[in-house]
Amino acid sequence: MNPMIDRLRSRTAAFVHDLLMIPVSWLAAYWLRFNLDQIPPEFVTGALQSLPWIILIQGSIYWLFGLYRGVWRFASLPDLIRISKAVLTGTAVIVVMMFIVNRSAHIPRSVPVLYLGLQLLLLAGPRLIYRWLKDHRLKLASGQRVLIVGAGHAGEMLVRDMLRDPRRAYDPLGFVDDKLRRQGSEVHGIPVLGTTAAIPEIVGRLGIELLLLAIPSATASEMRRLVEICEQTGLPFRTIPELRRLVTGQIHLGQLRPVSIEDLLGREPVQLDWDHIHAGLAGRIILITGAGGSIGSELVRQLAATRPARLILLDHGEFNLYRIEMELGESYPELQFSRYLLDVTDTDAIAALFRRERPGIVFHAAAYKHVPLLEDQIRAAVRNNVIGTRIVAEAAAASGCERFVLISTDKAVNPANVMGATKRVAEVICQSLDGQRADHAGCRFMTVRFGNVLGSAGSVVPLFQHQIERGGPVTVTHPEIERFFMTIPEACQLIMQGAVIGSGGEIFVLDMGEPIKIRYLAEQMIRLSGRELGIVIDYIGLRPGEKLFEELFYASESLVTTRHPKIRVARCEIALSSAALEQVLDALRESAASDDQRGMLAAFAALGIFLPERSA
Repeated sequence: MNPMIDRLRSRTAAFVHDLLMIPVSWLAAYWLRFNLDQIPPEFVTGALQSLPWIILIQGSIYWLFGLYRGVWRFASLPDLIRISKAVLTGTAVIVVMMFIVNRSAHIPRSVPVLYLGLQLLLLAGPRLIYRWLKDHRLKLASGQRVLIVGAGHAGEMLVRDMLRDPRRAYDPLGFVDDKLRRQGSEVHGIPVLGTTAAIPEIVGRLGIELLLLAIPSATASEMRRLVEICEQTGLPFRTIPELRRLVTGQIHLGQLRPVSIEDLLGREPVQLDWDHIHAGLAGRIILITGAGGSIGSELVRQLAATRPARLILLDHGEFNLYRIEMELGESYPELQFSRYLLDVTDTDAIAALFRRERPGIVFHAAAYKHVPLLEDQIRAAVRNNVIGTRIVAEAAAASGCERFVLISTDKAVNPANVMGATKRVAEVICQSLDGQRADHAGCRFMTVRFGNVLGSAGSVVPLFQHQIERGGPVTVTHPEIERFFMTIPEACQLIMQGAVIGSGGEIFVLDMGEPIKIRYLAEQMIRLSGRELGIVIDYIGLRPGEKLFEELFYASESLVTTRHPKIRVARCEIALSSAALEQVLDALRESAASDDQRGMLAAFAALGIFLPERSA
């Protein structure tokens, strides 16, 4: 049926109902006035003679007051207020008119008052009853029996959406909430049955089939606790997005989703100084190396939103560069950008790029970072992570670039592997170049250091996902191994924040929160997949170069707070002079060119980095 016709029919039916209630209320008022007994004939005559005028006046006022703009299905307090105003106004007009016409002959003084009360009851009552019936019409239907965790604003919106859902896919039986003031209360007629600790008992008592977590403000630790309780029941559970991901602030059934590993490992949302970030990046020409990688591509996305004058994308992977180029063209069609399929170790090509594009800011994300793979690929790691960084950094300094931001890792602290050693050398290169600035003029070099990034290429999360999909086992190196984690968007936002607050020479250390045991990560990913009965964890032992615990700064580094609470600065003097460092780097380059592994290890040792010798 045409929606307009259907709506017109609904309005007409409502108007006819209200018109019928006018004579019912008017005559019932007389009957009540005479104690439900026989009404004297002269009063009956007077009531009937005035009735057509009363219907005309009251009906017109009902229409003028907009009683038929609302829908009975969603009758609420605003509708009740509108009805009250219309009834009061209509009754007042009728009393004045009757007094003018016949001095209110045969109209007892109590009749208008009774008429007013009956009108309110007969107009508002059916609307509220209709809504209640609609909200509870399928109480015995086969919808999933649901227990909602959280009786706050989010839980209220969620249960309201359930009660209005014509399919009644969910049957909410109760809430649990840890706030004492909510115990024993009701939300839309659904009771708060206890605290979250009582979930297993309530589930068994009420035959609950699904648990819904409606606490968008929950921290990661709170989510971990709730998930552990939910897992005790053996039931499926769903959650709603975090507050920062709710664009409109409205919550509905369509937003329910499985709990993700990010919900359990994330931290408090980072509050950024976006005004400062935009002021520092808008209108600039920005180069991103490694632009097709997991960190580089997310940097590209977030930098594009700051309205730069131009973005320059550099990557040596053809497909990765193509993919981010296509995405950028679709998402930001007005943005000016160029892309270069280049190797950062190509000195001439990098120099030519800087002369042509003249970038003002460089984010150096290009790096090899897979720890076990690089253990026997020391030459490739040195060329890409050390020599490549040196080439790009020196080109930035020579071209008059304003800022150079190196993206480093916690594995650069007391490195026990090739990857960490090469990133530590890259950090030293940037510190040395910044120290060579005359009178603090020229390119400012800074480093941003952080731990593991959830979902990045080569990280443990995609590996575990693949192993779970394959049916296991999930391989963990050691039961006690732990790492720091953060999400890719959060890491990139903090990189951008560090880039605009740095004055040069800093190593920014991002607050990674508490470290997470990899065993816990594996266990949770298996549970969240719903396949915990068929997948086991296999402990395979630490791999070469792998540490049980990672560190974010050296003991010799002094930590200084910054204007951002999630970013600190690690300050430490470089042991070598610029000239001595140049000699070590030249020796490292020559050793890499001839694939002299012992020469490369000796160069590391000259910088205070000691790695066990590898077989050639």
